[in-house]
Amino acid sequence: MKTVIRIVVVLAIIWLAMLLTGYGVLTGSSKNAAGLGLQCQYLTARGMITAQYLHSDSGIIGITNCPILKKSGEVVDN
Repeated sequence: MKTVIRIVVVLAIIWLAMLLTGYGVLTGSSKNAAGLGLQCQYLTARGMITAQYLHSDSGIIGITNCPILKKSGEVVDN
């Protein structure tokens, strides 16, 4: 029982930190536009957001993979 309470408290602290900072965690990604675009989905404290990036396998133009964390445009203290 103590373990369940600790897990709930830790999740609440993580959610509150995400709410106050505006960061989101990567939940999924997919290539689009014939492999030239990369669509990344992030879970924030306010819901899911989607970011579009230019993609190349070499990383010379655009990015190779989605960033793990992304700052959202909406922050609770602004």
